[in-house]
Amino acid sequence: MSKNAVYEPAGKSPVGRRARSYTIRRWSVRHARGLEWFYDFFADILLNLHPLWKMIGYERAEAPVVILERAVKGFLFDCRMCGQCVLSSTGMSCPMNCPKTLRNGPCGGVRENGNCEVEPDMPCVWIEAWKGSVMMKNGARIENVQVPHDQSLRNTSSWLRATAERARERQQ
Repeated sequence: MSKNAVYEPAGKSPVGRRARSYTIRRWSVRHARGLEWFYDFFADILLNLHPLWKMIGYERAEAPVVILERAVKGFLFDCRMCGQCVLSSTGMSCPMNCPKTLRNGPCGGVRENGNCEVEPDMPCVWIEAWKGSVMMKNGARIENVQVPHDQSLRNTSSWLRATAERARERQQ
């Protein structure tokens, strides 16, 4: 090793993410249309369960639903449980996986090979998002500007929040 060489452990990115999560995330993007269909179906089931959620109390249902949501979305999308899921608007590629947590598109540092400037071995989540959105029925949603992330919703269920919002809209 030369004097100027910097030690970098083999197989590690600067922030320690695993390549396995990239593989599964990319699979989810490649299957964005099917996952979109499944999510729409699942969201309808959750909405039909609204009377149950209301009877139990959304607050009490939160903890068990968060456990399930974290397991499913964590595996498929490397979910960060931001509480404001936008997967259906971003081609099934979670923008919270961006090291800069950019929610409205890529930074100016995307490398020529489509990888992240911060994590050179990681595909840019926004390049993947565009690929996924092209396959989705509602893929044009990627052009919608996302509101700034509300940090107070971190580690809460976006599934229950979306269900409560849909129930409220249906009652109006």
